[in-house]
Amino acid sequence: MKLSPFFILIFFSVSMVSQDLDVKGKTINPSDNINDGVIQLEVEGGTPPYTYKWSNQQTPLTSNTASGLVEGVPYTVTVSDNSGISVTNEYTIETQSITEIFNGNMAPAVSALGSVLFWDPFEATGIYDPVVYADVKLIATPGWSATVDDRFVLKQWLVEEGAHVVKGQEIALVSSRDGSLDTVSSLADGKLKYLVGEGKVIYNSDNKEHVIEQGAHYLAEVEYDTPEIIRHPNGDPVTKNIPFIVIWLVLGATFFTIRMGFINIRGFRHSISLAKGKYDDPDAPGQVTHFQALATAVSGTVGLGNIAGVAVAVSLGGAGATFWMIVCGLLGMSSKFVECTLGVKYRDILPDGRVFGGPMNYLRYGLEKRNMKGFGKVLAGLFAVLAVGASFGGGNMFQANQSFEQLAGQFSMLEGNGFWFGVITAILVGVVIIGGIQSIAKVTGKVVPIMASIYIIAALAVIIVNIENIGPAFSAIIDGAFSPSALKGGVIGVLVVGFQRAAFSNEAGVGSAAIAHSTAKTNNPPSEGFVALLEPFIDTVVVCTLTALVLIFTGMHEVEGMAGAQLTSDAFGSVISWFPYVLGIAVFLFAFSTMISWSYYGMRAWTYLFGKSKRSEMLYKILFLVFVVVGASVSLGAVLDFSDMMILAMSFPNIIGLYIMSGEVKGDLREYWTKLKNNQLYKKQKS
Repeated sequence: MKLSPFFILIFFSVSMVSQDLDVKGKTINPSDNINDGVIQLEVEGGTPPYTYKWSNQQTPLTSNTASGLVEGVPYTVTVSDNSGISVTNEYTIETQSITEIFNGNMAPAVSALGSVLFWDPFEATGIYDPVVYADVKLIATPGWSATVDDRFVLKQWLVEEGAHVVKGQEIALVSSRDGSLDTVSSLADGKLKYLVGEGKVIYNSDNKEHVIEQGAHYLAEVEYDTPEIIRHPNGDPVTKNIPFIVIWLVLGATFFTIRMGFINIRGFRHSISLAKGKYDDPDAPGQVTHFQALATAVSGTVGLGNIAGVAVAVSLGGAGATFWMIVCGLLGMSSKFVECTLGVKYRDILPDGRVFGGPMNYLRYGLEKRNMKGFGKVLAGLFAVLAVGASFGGGNMFQANQSFEQLAGQFSMLEGNGFWFGVITAILVGVVIIGGIQSIAKVTGKVVPIMASIYIIAALAVIIVNIENIGPAFSAIIDGAFSPSALKGGVIGVLVVGFQRAAFSNEAGVGSAAIAHSTAKTNNPPSEGFVALLEPFIDTVVVCTLTALVLIFTGMHEVEGMAGAQLTSDAFGSVISWFPYVLGIAVFLFAFSTMISWSYYGMRAWTYLFGKSKRSEMLYKILFLVFVVVGASVSLGAVLDFSDMMILAMSFPNIIGLYIMSGEVKGDLREYWTKLKNNQLYKKQKS
């Protein structure tokens, strides 16, 4: 039968129309809150099913709706049909509140600063492939969770070990405590390997070793025919980068440790004697004692990072991240020694007794002494600008914001009252900071020991209650540090997570602590360096490690889908039911003490830029208190992220200066050791 040209033309037109892919997008801004934007797609034509490749990594390839998006930021999506035809569109959710406008405009700035701080030089030069591959697919016990109360036994294997299985194939029968049976299916194509023998217990919640051991709930693994890339929901490969900022801080700490002859170990005993006040000369220049300077600096670092940050590290890197946190903390002690020695050496004391010191001074005048005046001015100015920004953000708004979130989670009466929480916090902060460094030092000298003691005692209580877990816990830490699974990124991935969290927490190399320590009463700059090296030890080696041990001892490091302060709170709550309330108050005290310390850091950077008058200082303090209220009452998203990053960025100019002046510090240290050995230092007489 012959088809007329007319029918051929109609058939061809219909075929062409059916292949056209028509994508219509709808943007939704449901409220004035930030980061709750939605994009919905309607697709017609082509050959279903469709895949949706979103630029937002958390949106699955199968979803036509992306949610939790930043308003004012463009998102792309490529829609493909089953025949390979694709259409790419870009959508931007319109902003409708001031906070959304701020957040949307700051998001690109966060991305830009993050691309510098978290740039991976090893990936860029082809030395290291950051993409995470999986050699095996682990198969978990059905119904298992980190908090489950059950006993699972492998009743029967349905497939021989070593056999090739396909995804969805039934491989085993597992029984629970109540006698019910579950069929387990393979999650991938590949070779099957047994992890548990037939008739053996897979996981028993009453067995503490099972609770602590990472991956105790897995019954089998399937070795992929070829290693598979682990991907985000949108299909992008998961990567474990080695951020430049971490390399910068850790290499600096390692260099100073070697350059100063392992001062972190050799000087530890003497540093405790100094902190106890054995060498406090009441007639020495300065404003505060060694201990008060230490308490002020510790209050600036011991905070939310030790509670929420460690939980993030252990969630991402497993128990092994704890080992590398401790190593990084020990190395960071040397960085603190160098920067705080220089902070005292190059400080400026005015006739009215006020002290102006810190990286601004030693970067400018220390480099000027080496005929690098212009370079020193640039580094000092850059540091001061970053320090002011960091004090308003990471040292202020971030603290107010997170402490309110934590307290509101424990005390429901606070919900929706962020503004008044901010006002009360600002009043409390104002009462302290109006009095200057001596007032700040007096408060931190009392608050820091109390809050640290409460936290340490509670952590030790959890550990003692679970003391039988000490063997499995330390095995999990060592095994996790040196032979972690591919899912944790291998040794490199765990090491980076541990180093990153420690470096971000103790701020060794950032230079902030040198501002507080420059006010100490002393005639010998290295003496304050010795006191300062205790900070990373207290912050990271003690407090961060205790947090990690609480998470590991209680098995909470295996909880998925939860991280941060809530995970730590739940870990404490599993042993001490009422402790989450105490932890909420401790979080507030940590945040409060961090704010008053950072107010001083920011003020000294501010006066370096805008003059040392008392009027200039008062203007800064008023601005600082306004930002306390803003931080507690408004969700600022990317603004907080950016300002928090500025703390890390402070390490760039600071460590450059420390490298250049490390020889000078080594000479001063040699001279100090000689004075100490010859009993030439002021020493309190025993009464």
